[in-house]
Amino acid sequence: MRNHLLIGLAFAIMVAYFDTHDSGMIKIIAVSNAAELAYAPQINDEREIKVTVTPRDLVQSAGTWDFEVVLETHTKTLPDDLANTSVLIADGKPYAPLSWKFLAQGGHHRKGTLRFNVISPQPSSVELHIHLAADPAPRSFKWLLK
Repeated sequence: MRNHLLIGLAFAIMVAYFDTHDSGMIKIIAVSNAAELAYAPQINDEREIKVTVTPRDLVQSAGTWDFEVVLETHTKTLPDDLANTSVLIADGKPYAPLSWKFLAQGGHHRKGTLRFNVISPQPSSVELHIHLAADPAPRSFKWLLK
């Protein structure tokens, strides 16, 4: 019985996904615990702009809830102020960002941090919506926290 539980747990913390965009090969990511999986980066690559979002320390003891955002394109400019075009949805309730701090302005690559107040009590999930000027609808990134 215990062996079955351990085998089940091992499978529960392993995630396989297909990445046909880059190489068409199956990639396997093994995670050591559920928290690492919960904070896995998510990528949205549409309309010539690739957006990668990685949450950082979404715990109650954090000073803020931070999301690292990387914007990449080879054909467009990236003038968006994500503090004005993003919202965090937690258990159905929207929260505006405190700030958007980025390393460099303009160009075809931008990396920065979207900061939000800590949400208490901790929600079961969060969904970050980023609405870029070139997009007809917001891009959505969702993580389960519980």
